[in-house]
Amino acid sequence: MPKNINFRGHSRALTRRMNRKNTLAITGVAALGAAAITLSTVPGGGQTTTSEAAASGHVAYSSEPIKDVKAGVTGQLATAGQKVASIEAKQKAADEATAKKAEAEKKAAADKAEQERADQQAASRSTQRVEVKQVSAKTYTDNLDGWIRQALDIMKAKGIPGSYHGLHKNIMRESSGNPKAINLWDINARNGIPSKGLLQVIPPTFKAYHVEGTSWDIYDPVANITAAANYAADRYGTIDNVNSAY
Repeated sequence: MPKNINFRGHSRALTRRMNRKNTLAITGVAALGAAAITLSTVPGGGQTTTSEAAASGHVAYSSEPIKDVKAGVTGQLATAGQKVASIEAKQKAADEATAKKAEAEKKAAADKAEQERADQQAASRSTQRVEVKQVSAKTYTDNLDGWIRQALDIMKAKGIPGSYHGLHKNIMRESSGNPKAINLWDINARNGIPSKGLLQVIPPTFKAYHVEGTSWDIYDPVANITAAANYAADRYGTIDNVNSAY
């Protein structure tokens, strides 16, 4: 029997054929698997759709439509949020305006009430001052000191100059402080117009220099003093300048 010297080469050729068969078998199995996957995605109507993705063994999914939908929803939400924010801002502004108006009205009412209280207090104080003035009206004693002081207050109000000392010294020289004193022996008496009163004033002079608000009785102490002082102011500047018969 001849010796097979090419056994190794034959063996390698056989091995290659077997490997090729195995490769074809594996390829067939892969194709059958892809077909099975394609058949599993057939729509409910029973129709089979062959796609390029199935033929190639790859399935591709596009994310673009999902992005567009997401962008649209996000935009709508943003717009709605802006509208809500705008409404809230307007409402807040309206509430603030209402609050400011109410505060202003409250302040105006408080100011008015305060002014009314101040006016009432001022009126009350004025009334009280009048009442106090009436109650505390100045009084004078019914004697020479009181007559002189009352005459001085009237003279001051009328702008007639004179002092307590000037009046007192002339009164004591003329009548010794007797309001009913009368001179019946001098020239005036002989002429029928005797001097009368504290400062020995003749009737024509008393009438001419009578001070408004005092009595028209020439023997009235205050009326006599003020008329004499008014005459002395006109003739001598003030009763203080008179040191003798005048």
